[in-house]
Amino acid sequence: MKKKFSRKHPQDSNRSLFVADLDGTLLRSDGTFSQKDLDALEILSHRGVKTAVATGRSLYSFNQSAGLDLQVDYIIFSSGAGVVRQSDRKLVYQRNLSHEMVKQALDYMTHSTFDFMLHNPVPDNHRYVYRRVNGHNMDFETRIERYREFGKTLNSMTRKDFGEAAQFLAVVPQNETDDALKRSRDGLPGLSVIRSTSPLDHKSTWIEFFHPKVSKSKTAAWLATRLKVPVTNIMAIGNDYNDQDLLEWANRSYVVENAPADLKSRFQQVASNDNGGVAEAVEHWLSEKD
Repeated sequence: MKKKFSRKHPQDSNRSLFVADLDGTLLRSDGTFSQKDLDALEILSHRGVKTAVATGRSLYSFNQSAGLDLQVDYIIFSSGAGVVRQSDRKLVYQRNLSHEMVKQALDYMTHSTFDFMLHNPVPDNHRYVYRRVNGHNMDFETRIERYREFGKTLNSMTRKDFGEAAQFLAVVPQNETDDALKRSRDGLPGLSVIRSTSPLDHKSTWIEFFHPKVSKSKTAAWLATRLKVPVTNIMAIGNDYNDQDLLEWANRSYVVENAPADLKSRFQQVASNDNGGVAEAVEHWLSEKD
């Protein structure tokens, strides 16, 4: 018989933290949540566990998703560049690239072969300027089209228009990922360089450049400190490369079945995002704590 979630001892987890990725992990392929996963979040809340979603989406993009009404405590968005308290939608943390960082990165990016976007500071980082080099980069074109009302060409701006920024985002074909990552990290060693699989075509790679203190794990660590939660009481679950640092940092980590093979070889696997993987991981974690 399948073990049921325990609703006992609400005080025994009041200094614990659960962090889940959104797309491909908590959010199903059809853009909805499974009832099993929502029930698992309710169980965590009942037991006093603080809950957070850590997503690569901007706050604007998150607010357009089913996650807007999700019953969690915090939203870590843009891979850690900002945090919103879900109960009152208050921005409680943000970390942008400084003017000098933007200048340095812009010099590098404009001399590169990357198709890239430069995003406004948090929380308005759905607005951006872009530079197109390759006319065949369909994933890049799809992203421009999706957010066309918020974008401008880089050529329409002058250098004095640039101050702080949330991030740069370069879109590269799957077969160029390793070389592009190496060039990016060598060219901008002072920035946080984060890789993720495109949520649009699920093939291309997005390489994002943030303030050096931005990543899902670094911002989750800031949140844990704020909540006085020791890392030994933290669980994380994800599905892609931009979750990797979070999974390595958390005391207990899981990946869903639809994660890349190399991540599944490193972290405990549960069911896919379409089959209640988050609920399975939560049940396993709580059973270890009981």
